[in-house]
Amino acid sequence: MSYTYESYDVVVVGAGHAGCEAALACARLSLNTLIVTISTDSIALMPCNPNIGGTSKGHLVREIDALGGEMGKNIDKTFIQSKMLNGSKGPAVHSLRAQADKEDYSRSMRKILENTPNLTLKQAEVVEILTENNKVSGIKTFSGGIYPCKAVILCTGTYLKARCVYGEVSNYTGPNGLQSANHLTESLKALGIEMYRFKTGTPARIDKRSIDFSKMEEQFGDEEIVPFSFTTNPEEIRKEQVSCWLTYTNEKTHEIIRNNIHRSPLYSGNIKGTGPRYCPSIEDKVVKFADKDRHQVFIEPEGNYTNEMYVGGMSSSLPEDVQYEMYRSVSGLENVKIVRNAYAIEYDCINPMQLKPTLEFMKIEGLFSGGQFNGSSGYEEAAAQGLIAGINVSMKLLGKEQIVLDRSEAYIGVLIDDLVTKETHEPYRMMTSRAEYRLILRQDNADIRLTKIGYKVGLIDEERYQKVVQKETSINKEIERLNNTPIGANKEVQDLLMKHESTLLKTGTTLAELIRRPELSYEILAPIDKSRPELPKDVIEQVNINIKYDGYIQRQLRQVEQYKKLENKKIPEDLDYYEVPSLRIEAKQKLDKIKPISVGQASRISGVSPADISVLLVYLEHLRRSKV
Repeated sequence: MSYTYESYDVVVVGAGHAGCEAALACARLSLNTLIVTISTDSIALMPCNPNIGGTSKGHLVREIDALGGEMGKNIDKTFIQSKMLNGSKGPAVHSLRAQADKEDYSRSMRKILENTPNLTLKQAEVVEILTENNKVSGIKTFSGGIYPCKAVILCTGTYLKARCVYGEVSNYTGPNGLQSANHLTESLKALGIEMYRFKTGTPARIDKRSIDFSKMEEQFGDEEIVPFSFTTNPEEIRKEQVSCWLTYTNEKTHEIIRNNIHRSPLYSGNIKGTGPRYCPSIEDKVVKFADKDRHQVFIEPEGNYTNEMYVGGMSSSLPEDVQYEMYRSVSGLENVKIVRNAYAIEYDCINPMQLKPTLEFMKIEGLFSGGQFNGSSGYEEAAAQGLIAGINVSMKLLGKEQIVLDRSEAYIGVLIDDLVTKETHEPYRMMTSRAEYRLILRQDNADIRLTKIGYKVGLIDEERYQKVVQKETSINKEIERLNNTPIGANKEVQDLLMKHESTLLKTGTTLAELIRRPELSYEILAPIDKSRPELPKDVIEQVNINIKYDGYIQRQLRQVEQYKKLENKKIPEDLDYYEVPSLRIEAKQKLDKIKPISVGQASRISGVSPADISVLLVYLEHLRRSKV
């Protein structure tokens, strides 16, 4: 028997990283929001790695924060080690990464959810999405509860028909032994939604007391803490940091794996789902990279109040006895005790090409989707999608313009564009190499790029917005001053240049020209810059980067200009591609399926050639003229 309960504006299904951001965005934008999770113990759960950020993922967290999301603030409160990766490389690939106290991270996010106005938390399993005339009308839970609503955001993560596997052991459970959601898939299929079966995995958790750290390399956090959130004061989160540890697999490890590869469900055929190419299991690494005589293994603490340690780099689905043998062959783990076995997890997700760039399903009005359910991997990718889905649901219900970040505006734009435009046959992972305009999409300038958008939608308050406006003004003013401040070849200048092994001046130059030299910087030139104003550290950082990389940045901005021309050529939603003469059959089929919103998006669809784009441009111009 079913019972109808109170109605909501929005129901968010799932309370992982995507669900939390989606629900918070909707509630903060004054929509009456219900977040339904299969277990309240799984709120903002970190079922795999105990960290936030990392290469390219740090960019996403900074962008989430600039738009008004919560992930950056939460990790700043709960980190136990902080590190800036790729510091020796250019600023485009600098990425912040923080080890988290997993329990603390989850507990802190739950506290935020439970104390946010307009947000209700419910533990239940959603089994059906209710629709009327291809429009969302509500959700139904396993107990028969019906909650009418205007929109639904699906953020089910890896829980749909989840199956955890290692060796011959197979359990239909979600991550960490939590209950799986076994009924919603059939409802989605009945709505005509195309489903995929993907796989991911996690390594064992081991007892800290059974590790010999003397055989490993200690990995320290950075002395100077750089927060994820632009609103966090670095001095207020300074703390004693925990260490991580580095060790390596060896030939004995690889031999154990090769001798038992037939017992891995990945190779025996017991796992059908497609796994992530860029986060392979240790057995995959040994088979596919047979020339490597060792692989890195990072031993990372799961939190301040537990002895569980995460074995980064050794994800596996091998049987329990092989796991013991394999882990104990690694230096420092000779007597290791396993607390939780490594396992692979299969789960249902969607083909994301069914989504609009707003993350709404093309064929079902009011049904949105975010996170690993969209075929992506990673906490950060999930949170980014959840935030955008939450914003766009809110804009739709409030009768405002929805936002679509393009590839020149944000890593989030690259992520979503790739998901909805390009065919995804494996869990999608964000990487800096996927972003064509990464020199202007740096993590350090995410606030300048995106805070105004967060302000426009209503997630950033006036005070924070004005601070960013002032920051941008200060940066531009200081760059102009440096470009117009002449420097002569006097003794003080020459001595400074000699000290930093920089070519001496023969004629006068400007401070900006000196900053462009690789061995010099804004900070180094302070003694010869007599009119320098007092500026905040974040402004100085931007001034230095913008001047030093000015030539490259200008070239990328010109490329963006060309890109924008195609992005700004919008395609009517009702365009019948089968009516476009001279368009190849494959292109018609792909364009009709994906329904790109612009010529730019159309040009990135696999199977649509430059010649097809030329034909489309001619046809769109013909349509425009016929309406004049």
